[in-house]
Amino acid sequence: MKLRLNQVSKTFDGHLALDAVSLALETVGTLALIGPSGGGKTTLLRILAGLEHPNAGEVVINDQTLVFEEESLLRHRRSVGTVFQAFNLFPHLTALQNVTLPLEKAHGYAPKDAAEVARQLLARFRLETHASKRPAELSGGQRQRVAIARAIAIKPRLLLFDEPTSALDPEMTAEVLDVIRELRDEGRDLVLVTHEMGFARQVADQVAVLAEGRIVEVGAAARVFDHPQSERCREFLAKVLKY
Repeated sequence: MKLRLNQVSKTFDGHLALDAVSLALETVGTLALIGPSGGGKTTLLRILAGLEHPNAGEVVINDQTLVFEEESLLRHRRSVGTVFQAFNLFPHLTALQNVTLPLEKAHGYAPKDAAEVARQLLARFRLETHASKRPAELSGGQRQRVAIARAIAIKPRLLLFDEPTSALDPEMTAEVLDVIRELRDEGRDLVLVTHEMGFARQVADQVAVLAEGRIVEVGAAARVFDHPQSERCREFLAKVLKY
């Protein structure tokens, strides 16, 4: 999948969250967005997901410009799987129902077919024995795996992860990162916002470093981590990799 951002800007109540962000990738592969808190990573991800409208600029996916009008955005959202740090599961539904709901309501699956797809995915992520449990009865790692199952059930062209491990303890973090690595190894296109620097270095094909609403550096993961070119990127990595 090709991705191009042209001078994308976003303002919230007078605060410039993204400042003329541009990026051109012939192949997304696995793109990690890293950088200091408040740098614009989540805002950029939400624009890619069609959940925020930029104030200026354009997003081009596979040579098609994303139109930020509701009808077009609805089609786009149905082609993108998004996993949030807070899981965003429906608390009153079971794990199985959380996966089947978008298949039935947004993608027109018959209930029987949706349930079959959901059960296959829950089994893949070692959740088959938890299918009838509601989110409150699941661990954080299990909830996030349900969210990932829901995201890939729709057969998305792009997967977006917004700090998917920030609410998890180290053991649960490892569970979720293993699943993301599996998806990456399958050749899926995904964009990952993360503070897990070791993971980003290992799995990302490209890394974009955002700070103060700008991309201050972008390149192959090994090059960015080992030989950062910009002063702002060097400062950030020196802090987060110190201990």
